[in-house]
Amino acid sequence: HAAMIARPVILLGFLAGASAFLSGPSPVAFRNGRSMALSQKLQMVTIPKVPYDGAAVTGPSGPTLPGDGDLDFLEAKPYWDQSDVKVNVAKQKNPHIGKIVSVQRMVGPSAPGETCNIIIDHAGKLPYWEGQSYGVLPPGIDPKRNKPYGVRLYSIASTRYGDDKTGKTTTLCVRRATYWCPELKADDPAKKGVCSNYLCDAKPGDEVKLTGPSGKVMLMPEDDVTNTYIMVATGTGIAPFRSFLRRLFGEASPAGKNFKGLAWLFLGVANKDALLYDEEFQVYLRQNPDKMRLDYALSREGPLNKAGGKMYIQDKVEEYSDEVFDALDKGAHIYFCGLKGMMPGIQDMLKGVCAKKGLNFEEYLEGIKKNGQWHVEVY
Repeated sequence: HAAMIARPVILLGFLAGASAFLSGPSPVAFRNGRSMALSQKLQMVTIPKVPYDGAAVTGPSGPTLPGDGDLDFLEAKPYWDQSDVKVNVAKQKNPHIGKIVSVQRMVGPSAPGETCNIIIDHAGKLPYWEGQSYGVLPPGIDPKRNKPYGVRLYSIASTRYGDDKTGKTTTLCVRRATYWCPELKADDPAKKGVCSNYLCDAKPGDEVKLTGPSGKVMLMPEDDVTNTYIMVATGTGIAPFRSFLRRLFGEASPAGKNFKGLAWLFLGVANKDALLYDEEFQVYLRQNPDKMRLDYALSREGPLNKAGGKMYIQDKVEEYSDEVFDALDKGAHIYFCGLKGMMPGIQDMLKGVCAKKGLNFEEYLEGIKKNGQWHVEVY
């Protein structure tokens, strides 16, 4: 337990498509602007499939604070010991049958696409850690293979205790995948994402086949209470980082109670209506101004990068390249998660920074990989 050694951790998540990054406005000004946008646009859109009652997520998935007492009945001993993290408790041949608790649209009417907060009851039989994923087996036969559909993986957006803190539920953040047909000039239902539409269309009480949990690459190291976590996400890539922030600031877990570091979140989405879990993050920010930072990037509403184009992820990371490289030199972990198409831009940017610093990129990368500091989970 290296409690006295500062070891910042940088988490970069790129999921649900590329998006621009820039420093967001202040929380108050931002919130007011968002409310105006919603009221002005409500009458201009068609009613979404999932009832829209505001972009705020309510109920158990709404903002939460630690409260009194301890939340520790699912902790390892000591709590940072990850040696017994379980994977593949439920497999495709014998999945766990969970039940849908709720499906709630969580983006405003002018957001591109539809993203839902989905709570699933796993009855405590499919425990997981923050940073892991569940597999979902959608019903039906894949016409291309004439076999049942395979597993679709979704990063878990709740802590191990679930949003209701019972340890029996999990939360997924799912964007409905659609295909726009230029000839039809409409969404082609024959090409829609099978699993995301199945989940977003689900009703409370519906059964869902689950596998997992899977993955250890995105686990949050907690053995050093002074860690700095820098989390950069686009769209539903917020899922694992929402679980991190909820564990650190929304629950009375030992990880949260002992945390003395910094959690810095960058979230990139298309516009204000597309923000995810904003109300919750604003609560954590107000309660923990010395331990949390929050920056939003709105690709369709924001300032441009230094070259006059949209500011994509590699441009924003480059702005902080000195801090990033300094952190890596001090043992920081750097995480990449999401679409593999983003990695060439990231690596080109890092290569350019290395050149300016007089470093050989290949040698530098090999060094941090050997030290276990480089974590990539892309698809």
